[in-house]
Amino acid sequence: MAGSPSYKERKVITIGVVSELTGLSERQIRYYEERKLIFPERSPKGNRKYSFLDVEQLMDIANKREEGVQTYEIRQEMLRKERKEAKLNRKELLRGEINARFGIQRE
Repeated sequence: MAGSPSYKERKVITIGVVSELTGLSERQIRYYEERKLIFPERSPKGNRKYSFLDVEQLMDIANKREEGVQTYEIRQEMLRKERKEAKLNRKELLRGEINARFGIQRE
């Protein structure tokens, strides 16, 4: 299926399983959500659902916290990374539009 998320992006894992996988308490995981470091989806019954990418992100956050990095600093780093990726995506999109408009073929 085109456009469907990969298995790593699908939000299907419950908070209990995420807690077991990461070693973080459910309270810590909810705290990182409050701090806008992780963004679970909610099931129709309101249960949080996470992806494998979320689990990787939580492990990265936990490692940084162990090193003494504050959640604010982690969030700022995430925002810088998102802006950089958005800039690169815009650049690639523009390059593709120019190539299409002028008939430039990539080799």
